[in-house]
Amino acid sequence: MPDSATRFRALHSRFLVMPNPWDAGTAKLLANLGFEAIATSSAGLAWSDARPDGHVTRKRAIAHAVEIATATGLPVNGDFESGYGETPAEVADTILAAIDAGVAGCSVEDLAHDRPEPLYDVHMAARRIEAARDTIDRSGSDFVLTGRTEVFFTDLPDKLSIAVERLKAYAAAGAHVVYAPGLTREEEVAAIVDAVDVPVNVIAGLGGVSDDLAKLEALGVTRISLGSNLMKVAIGAFLDAATALKAGRVALPDMVSSASMNAAFAPRPRS
Repeated sequence: MPDSATRFRALHSRFLVMPNPWDAGTAKLLANLGFEAIATSSAGLAWSDARPDGHVTRKRAIAHAVEIATATGLPVNGDFESGYGETPAEVADTILAAIDAGVAGCSVEDLAHDRPEPLYDVHMAARRIEAARDTIDRSGSDFVLTGRTEVFFTDLPDKLSIAVERLKAYAAAGAHVVYAPGLTREEEVAAIVDAVDVPVNVIAGLGGVSDDLAKLEALGVTRISLGSNLMKVAIGAFLDAATALKAGRVALPDMVSSASMNAAFAPRPRS
């Protein structure tokens, strides 16, 4: 049987919906529903550990991806933020550690932490992707590298033009997939799909065209992820119920049964 990275690479030949669980249990539930690949969420992991997003170590992030892969047997794409390092060599170290751990792929974003500018200079950002791709090629792995720009979450003007420039640079540097979270308009998605010759990932659940999977597929998008959105739905329901309880009311709508949960996690008989 092909390894997880090889299976994951092959899934990018068609439209792929890749949801993001936040622990082994939610990962298993997604696998039971028939999803073929899943991804971690840096925010989901951080919040599960009672930390703000961006405050998880490389070791913890990779271990979390391995936990999810072990629970499901599915290829797992790691949300590894900015590569857990500033220099190209540090990003390459993260990629090698992920490959050695059996992670199927990961994203490397261009958010520049602890710097006055919000994003790495595009040339430095591309060099980081090049170093990651070189590590993958030398390893002989089919590990899937996603080049990601965070421009839509900054105050920079003309975000779409910046996104197109950066994602073209990341594709040229060797990214197998490109990704600009924050797209909500058809013209934004179309501009990025038209600008690159590699698969494009779009995050669903932000409104507009991001909520229309059929339209995204028609526009040429290859992969859909949800970031922390599934966790936000779950935590929203949890907080609503807990807030009602604090106010003296019991409000527990849409509960799943204990029997269904136990059945979902019951060991499967060996064939």
